[in-house]
Parts: sequence; structure tokens; C-alpha cells
Amino acid sequence: MKLWERLFVRAAVVEAEITGRFRRLRLRAGALRDAEWRPGQQVRVDVGPKGAFGPLLRTYSVWSREADTIELQALLHGDGPGARWMAAAEPGDEVLLSRPKGDFVTRPARYHLFVGEETASVAFGPMLRALPAAERAASRVVVEAGPADRLALDGNVTWAPRDGLIDAVRLLDLPPEPGQAYVAGEARAVQAVRQHLVRDRGWPRRSVLTKPFWTPGKRGME
Repeated sequence: MKLWERLFVRAAVVEAEITGRFRRLRLRAGALRDAEWRPGQQVRVDVGPKGAFGPLLRTYSVWSREADTIELQALLHGDGPGARWMAAAEPGDEVLLSRPKGDFVTRPARYHLFVGEETASVAFGPMLRALPAAERAASRVVVEAGPADRLALDGNVTWAPRDGLIDAVRLLDLPPEPGQAYVAGEARAVQAVRQHLVRDRGWPRRSVLTKPFWTPGKRGME
């Protein structure tokens, strides 16, 4: 076993399906049974060819977790190694992945605001489901996504048109006191939303948790 393989869990794909432009994979590994997971956390998956000298890692938010299985959802777009792996994975395939980790998780707050595009909705889904019912009902969610790219999300959801995310956030009727915001997705949109909340609405920076997943023309982002 290569040294880097000791840091990963070997899992098997047990279920795969496509809904709209989303690919859903269910993975099972005994080592996941005792792994801690907080909704919003991610796993790093080796999407490189078998027998490669080192891993080719891509990051995916965990959509759900039960005992020794986790479920991943990913938007099928582009032709990168992650997109090719996600599109081709079938039941019976084996893959190496890290245990769940990351700090993009809910924090205690008066109310919660979730903002992003369709790639962010994979993290938002489990975060919303994990909130107490009253907090979930009071949450506001704004997601930029076309009709074919809308994952089922709990809470009060506003579906923004393409390139309409920041305008939709500006139109929100929010309580006068700050809550806790979770802003994820394309890096420039994440920054624009954060600036609006901090500069225009007077939210403290610590009340806006950000997670840039991607930006056009750059590699290595989550």
C-alpha cells in the first residue's frame, strides 16, 4: 500500500443515478461507520486512474450519511477529471476517499441565511435538514439555479435566475438584526454577497461564513 493510501478509506459504489444534471452516488465503507460527520462537511475523493503514482483529488460535499454509507451529489458539467469520474462511476466500482472534514457547518444564530448557486445546494441540503424545525422554518435560502438544476431543499427557498443571485439577496426582507449567513459556490459571487451583507446591511464579518467552491479558469479550488 502506498503511503498516501493510508490516509484514505476504500469505499465501494453501491448506487448511482442521474436526476436532471445531478449525479448521485452512494458509497459504502466499513471505516465510515465510526467516522464523525457534521452536515456541510466534505470528503476528498481520488478520481485519478487506477495505479497512478499519487492521488488526483476532488472535493465533494456529503449530501447524507447513514451508518457506513455516504451519499454524494454533483452537478455534471465540464470535462475535468472529477466530472468524468462522477459521470462514469457505477455500482461495484471502488474508490479512495477521505473521512468527512471541514468547518462549513451551521453555527448558533437568531436565524440562518443560505446563499449560493446549484453547486452550493449540495452542502445546504444537509445543513438545513439538521437544523431544529423552528430554526429551519425561519431560515432563508437563495439559490441561483435553472429548473433542471434544483435539488430539493427544506426551508424558505428563493430560486434566483442565472446571474441574478446578488439581486435576489438585495431584495430579501431580512430581520434588522444580523443572523448567520452561509455563502458558497463561485468565488466572485461569494465575495459579492459577502460585501453586500457586511457593507450594505452592516453584518459583522464573523456572521458571514464563506466557502468558494470554484471560479472559471482556476484549478485546485473546492
